[in-house]
Amino acid sequence: MSKVYTAIDRSGSYRVYLAITTDMVEEARKIHDTTPLATAGLGRVLTGAGLMGLMLKNETDKLTVIFKGDGPAKQILATATADGRVKGFIANPDVDLPLNEIGKLDVGGSLGIGELTVIKDLGLREPYVGTIALVDGEIADDLTAYYFISEQQNTAISLGVKIDTDYSVLAAGGMFIQMLPGFQDEAVDALEKMLADLPPITTIVEETVNAGGGKSEEGLLMDMMERIFGDMPEEYKVSGLEFRDMGWECDCSEERLEKVLMTIGVSDLREIIEEDGQAEMVCQFCCKKYHFDKEHLERILASIL
Repeated sequence: MSKVYTAIDRSGSYRVYLAITTDMVEEARKIHDTTPLATAGLGRVLTGAGLMGLMLKNETDKLTVIFKGDGPAKQILATATADGRVKGFIANPDVDLPLNEIGKLDVGGSLGIGELTVIKDLGLREPYVGTIALVDGEIADDLTAYYFISEQQNTAISLGVKIDTDYSVLAAGGMFIQMLPGFQDEAVDALEKMLADLPPITTIVEETVNAGGGKSEEGLLMDMMERIFGDMPEEYKVSGLEFRDMGWECDCSEERLEKVLMTIGVSDLREIIEEDGQAEMVCQFCCKKYHFDKEHLERILASIL
C-alpha cells in the first residue's frame, strides 16, 4: 500500500489529497504488460480513481470510473473503495501512437472522442451515475470537468506517469485540490497563481524522491506538500490532517466467477459442459486464470436448475 497525504488550509477554503503512486502503477503495468502509452493512461486513471475513492464517506462505498472513446485505447476502467483498494484495466494494453505536439505520450489521442462515466455505489437502492463528454482524454482535465459539471465542485487535478527507458514506471502521482463551502476568493487567487507555476506532478515526485535520502513515503509526501504550498500566503498554507493507505488490490475469487457463470443461462452453460467439458475464465483486472472442470460446471448447473 502507498500513502496519501490529506491536508486543509488554515482558512478552511480548500482541502488537498496528495499521493505518490509509482509502485501501484508499476504493478498494474506488469500485470497487464502495457505499452508506455497504455501505462500512462491506465496509471492516471488508477491514481485519479484511488483518490476519488478516499473521498467516499463509508467503508463499504465504492466507485467505478470509465473512460470510453473511439480511439485505439477503446476503454480505461478503474474501481476504488473508500479504504484505498484500487484495480483497473485498459481494453487495449498494446495501444501505441506517436508523441503528441508537445512531445508527450498521447493519452488523449488514444481515447479520442467519447464519454467519462463515474458510478458511485453508496449502498442505496440505485447507484449514482454521472456522465460527461470527454474534454480531451487527458484524464485530469476530464475529471476536473466531471466534478464541475456533475457535482458542482471546483477542483484542480494533477495526474501524471513518467516512463523510464526500460518502459517501467519511473514516477507516478496525483493531487486533488477541492474548494470547500464558504471559501475565500483570495484563496482561489493564491491557488491559481501557485498552479500556474507548478511543474508536472511527476517532476515533483521524481525530484522529491531523488532528494529524499531514504525518507519514508510519509516524509516524502510532507516534503512534496511543502514544496507545492510552501510559498502560499500564511493564511492559506496547509496543515496535514492524516495519511491514508491506497494501493492495488484485486478481490477476484473462484466464488465470484462462479456467479458469472451462473448468469450465462442454463442452455449456454449446458452447451459448454457437453461440447467443451471445461471452462477457463480470466479476471480482467488482475489477469488471474480460473479453471472449471466438468464436475465443477455440473455443480454450478445443478445449483441454478
